[in-house]
Amino acid sequence: MKNLKAERELSLDFLRVCEAAAIESAKTMGQGDRKYSDHVAVEAMREVMDTVPMRGRIVIGEGERDEAPMLYIGEEVGGGGYSDEVRESFPEIDIAVDPLEGTNLCAVGANNAIAVLAAAERGGLLNAPDIYMDKIVVGPSCRGAVDIDASVKDNLKNIARRLGRDVDDLTVICLDRSRHKQIIDEVRAAGARIRLISDGDLSAGIAAAVAGTNIHALMGIGGAPEGVITAAAMKCLNGEIQAKLVFDPERLGVDKSKVPPAGVVIKRLKKMGIENLDKVYDTNDLAPGRKIIFAATGVTDGSLLRGVRFFGAGKRTHSVVMTTEPKSIRFVDTVHVEGGPDVVIRF
Repeated sequence: MKNLKAERELSLDFLRVCEAAAIESAKTMGQGDRKYSDHVAVEAMREVMDTVPMRGRIVIGEGERDEAPMLYIGEEVGGGGYSDEVRESFPEIDIAVDPLEGTNLCAVGANNAIAVLAAAERGGLLNAPDIYMDKIVVGPSCRGAVDIDASVKDNLKNIARRLGRDVDDLTVICLDRSRHKQIIDEVRAAGARIRLISDGDLSAGIAAAVAGTNIHALMGIGGAPEGVITAAAMKCLNGEIQAKLVFDPERLGVDKSKVPPAGVVIKRLKKMGIENLDKVYDTNDLAPGRKIIFAATGVTDGSLLRGVRFFGAGKRTHSVVMTTEPKSIRFVDTVHVEGGPDVVIRF
């Protein structure tokens, strides 16, 4: 019972962490400065995270220590204000963070920007390199029916079969990038619909795993760190992600001068212990943890979460907190009250 209580309290602590990051970044919404939006989200998330009673370690964050002053990979977090003796009793937690997923979305005031993190027991999240990853994400009904190495047409047929509908009733979500031209063409040729998004494939992947969003799969190349956080959500939602690392600039369709040469990336991967460069990662490879907590708070309005709303005496946030033990999914609507006893609370 003690452990169960601790897990529940920790999930609420991570809710506070995401709420703080979302509120601060929402204050910058529409101001056109994506770097500043991300900066304030990182600062707020780091400050609140240090109050959490844990011995935390960032395994996916803002980059290497030399590149990020806070929430860098390997940074020890949590337990602030407690003695060393007390901290020794705290659980060891691995944490993957994206203080502001959709920095461009926040900067222009577009939908689906979120503050998000995933946590697990030590070793429960893959320490993914900050490179690209090819992904396919589906919900519980289609788990086991897709293969990232299969054609788009075959995957759509299998998804349709599992859902008991025709292919032309399906909607695939995909980042609007030149590298996805073939996927887009094949989805259209198969007769399915496609929704192109400018940013935010993490929240899009979650939408694909939730019934009622009218999104039946996510396909395409996005960030590897986001893939790990998506996998943590899939463990909670009973969905599935399959993924492969991508390090070839030709396949990414980007200017070679803007990404490290493939040889440099491969050397880094092998230094991290990743020898099989063609490995297909499944949900459990990316998030092998048994006790997983996923938390996200809306920054701007989206398909799953409402954005932060400000009013005279406070603000209101909308979040989701998911855990594997116990298996639960909570949508949390919080009114953060500021001011004295005469403040009128609006619902």
